[in-house]
Amino acid sequence: MFINHELITELLKKAQNATKEDINNVLDKAQKREKLNYEDIATLLEVNDKDQLDRLFKIAGKIKNDIYGNRVVLFAPLYISNYCVNDCVYCGYQRCNKFKRRKLTQDEIRQEVKILEKMGHKRLALEAGEDPKNCPIEYILESLDTIYSTYNENGNIRRVNVNIAATTVENYRKLKEKGIGTYILFQETYHKPTFIKMHGKSIKNDYYYHLTAFDRAMEAGVDDVGAGVLFGLSDPKFEVLGLMMHNAHLEEKFGVGFHTISFPRLKKAEGMSLENFPHLVDDDMFKKIVAITRLAVPLTGIIMSTRESAEMRNELLKYGVSQVSAGSITGVGGYKEEEEGKNVDQFTLEDHRTPIQVLKELISDEYLPSYCTACYRMGRTGDRFMSLAKSGEIHNVCTPNALTTLKEFLIDYGDEELQAMGDELIKKEIEKIKRDDIKQIVNNNLVSLQNGERDLYL
Repeated sequence: MFINHELITELLKKAQNATKEDINNVLDKAQKREKLNYEDIATLLEVNDKDQLDRLFKIAGKIKNDIYGNRVVLFAPLYISNYCVNDCVYCGYQRCNKFKRRKLTQDEIRQEVKILEKMGHKRLALEAGEDPKNCPIEYILESLDTIYSTYNENGNIRRVNVNIAATTVENYRKLKEKGIGTYILFQETYHKPTFIKMHGKSIKNDYYYHLTAFDRAMEAGVDDVGAGVLFGLSDPKFEVLGLMMHNAHLEEKFGVGFHTISFPRLKKAEGMSLENFPHLVDDDMFKKIVAITRLAVPLTGIIMSTRESAEMRNELLKYGVSQVSAGSITGVGGYKEEEEGKNVDQFTLEDHRTPIQVLKELISDEYLPSYCTACYRMGRTGDRFMSLAKSGEIHNVCTPNALTTLKEFLIDYGDEELQAMGDELIKKEIEKIKRDDIKQIVNNNLVSLQNGERDLYL
């Protein structure tokens, strides 16, 4: 088993005796961009001194800026089915909750997709509960076809990431053939006794099968996988080390680890009470584990959803987060029903800003919003993407594409204020580009967009 419970417990126990000097030594190592080992990560999880915390955040921010610049990728979730045969005690979809279950028809999916595209989105995360009878893989595959083939006047969804239950190599191969982006699966908790306790009499309650889902996905040719745990189920320090061990396993076996890591915190949902969960993660610990993750896996994208408040998300952008959702609805058919004044969120959301409001705040804070999906259509996935990221050459691809897709959004959906803000930002960002050929490509793309062309990318 590549999640070594005994080793994690031993490392965490040893780290409790870490001195300020020990912590400073690890921070020195991180500052010099040396790879952190498990003991280093466990040591940083014991940081509580204000000066050391400030230094941790500063180093994480510098690493994030050097790799990602000021780019922030935006996306939205699309829930298509809440049928579920599992009894996960933390989830509003759990089988014992008695409500009218629903899955979207293909026509309803088209309606949701058109609404999402009109919000400016080009990248979705498809979400569904686990029910082999009512939500089989064939339904997921048909839904992917529907999403990709649905067009508005201003274009279509260009990339669909998929977050569905652990499945077989054959099914992952079918997903790959449909052109998915990242396959996302949260382990929920790496602590096996807690995993078993949380999932009860469920087909999901197979710790090893769930844990090895990414192995099967990569064997099927899925290049990019996105991990996560639900912070609040078990000791967050254990979870961070579990994530790092899982990432190391994939790097050793397949040559590339997680493309992204998501950081959801447990929120109130139908049929559960937060009082029953003793490991809820407070804001201070949450900020710390995001920053430590950025130090530990600097090239991995970090995702923050609208579970968190605008204030928390804005702060975490400074030293870790590189992707955020915007305008999210977490109920099946929720975007259509939201237009009709209904609230169908699966769990409590904290950030209710519209995509335009999110963009305005990002630009005000000097971030470059990006709707780019080019890497998947140009084959820059898996180890190819990581090699470009390590070399620093990814900037010459990502920045032009971010500028182009931001301008596309401004033309299609920006209000007068956002258009002015966005155009000023684009002008400043073009001036920063050092290579004349890249600068020329961006300028050519901007002219083409004004002339009505779409889907321009490097």
